[in-house]
Amino acid sequence: MVSGWAYRIASVVGTSLLTVLAVQVANHPLAQRGLTMLPVIERLPATTLTGGALALAVLTTTSVVLGAMFPLFKPQPRRILDVIATTHKRVLIAGLALAAIGYFDYTYRLPRTTLLLVVGLLFGLLPAWFVGIRKSPDVGERAILVGDDLHGMMEMLDETDLPVLGFVAPPMPDRGIDHARKQSGIPGGAMADGGMSFEELPCLGGLSRLESILVEYDVDTVLLAFSSTDRAEFFGTLETCHATGVNAKIHERHADGVLTKGSNHETIRAVDIEPWDWQDYIVKRAFDVVFSLVGLVVLAPVMVLLALAVKLDSKGPIFYSQERTAERGETFKVYKFRTMLPESEDSTPISDAENTRITRIGRILRITHLDEIPQLWSILKGDMSVIGPRAVWTNEELHLEDGMGAWRKRWFVKPGLTGLAQINGVSSTSPRAKLRYDMEYIQKQSFWFDMKIVVRQFWVVIESIVDAK
Repeated sequence: MVSGWAYRIASVVGTSLLTVLAVQVANHPLAQRGLTMLPVIERLPATTLTGGALALAVLTTTSVVLGAMFPLFKPQPRRILDVIATTHKRVLIAGLALAAIGYFDYTYRLPRTTLLLVVGLLFGLLPAWFVGIRKSPDVGERAILVGDDLHGMMEMLDETDLPVLGFVAPPMPDRGIDHARKQSGIPGGAMADGGMSFEELPCLGGLSRLESILVEYDVDTVLLAFSSTDRAEFFGTLETCHATGVNAKIHERHADGVLTKGSNHETIRAVDIEPWDWQDYIVKRAFDVVFSLVGLVVLAPVMVLLALAVKLDSKGPIFYSQERTAERGETFKVYKFRTMLPESEDSTPISDAENTRITRIGRILRITHLDEIPQLWSILKGDMSVIGPRAVWTNEELHLEDGMGAWRKRWFVKPGLTGLAQINGVSSTSPRAKLRYDMEYIQKQSFWFDMKIVVRQFWVVIESIVDAK
């Protein structure tokens, strides 16, 4: 069993070599003749590649298999059956991708017999390789503490059985170690590079070096001990854990505000930092790109007419921009056609029927949802998706979060142009109902569930237009 960078290198190199070996074996005349002796397959011609054709087949097959196996290159603890099932799934994806390439590009000629043999060989070789180098769960696991809450860090140390190597802390220039000691009642040492220290563990460095620390110390699990799940630090740490394939765990005190896995009776729970399956995410992103590109091209003439209508209806800019909350607490700027009088925004949620600041053309735009068209650019950039929890204005979110610790669970998926709450007629004026629908979407999310919401949204728009008449 290997880990850290050794695992990453071994997994990539091993996958590459085994794929090359599989192509070479599959291309051998004996293997070709043996396969074509089987029923049904006997109708396929036995084909052996040579020279440049064989080199192209090896290069293309290796590239496709490496792309399909990418999720397995992260050094995550996995059980044997999970490794086998995941590897088989990725081999099938690679096989389908190779078949599609061969179908659409006739200059790439991987014979069907060779493709079948390669997939069959990789079905046995790659699972065996990944099982051999896998990281066993909860065996020799190495953990670190990351946070700014001394009392919480002590709690985590008391509750966990994992060997904790040290801690990483964000800078705290505004309060310092003395304030942290007084608040927690725990003795500490001198000010450390990370902004604080305490006598139980050595400081491994500051939060800005977290990614390097995770790799340097071959960390398997990060135990989060932040005083609050704020955007910049807490969710930044989760983003780093996600990028490096490290598990993240949190105390039950913060479970209401974070997506977690495991039993509700567990004191320390795993954070679900990757709620989307990898291939579902790829399909979702592909749909977002196609949807936004087609929408921007087809609706370009409509956008010109709407811009003219907004300008003639009232004084002020055609578009207005607003900071919205993105995935994992980040922010991005969204653009929409202006529907209200200039300088009249209020962060307090209010329904359109009660809002006297909406212009005449603005009411039409809101009923038809045409004011949302510029957001297709945000979807194309990747700041948001077609379907997901509605992106909320950062100022408005302060009101919505008040009294609802679970609100930040919405931050674990990319915000959307529309979502389950919108098609059910729920907006920010009913935050608890909105949160309930958003959480239902996160739990049920899949590409086909998104498609159902898209179809339903079109019907909602049509019904709104009919009702307005």
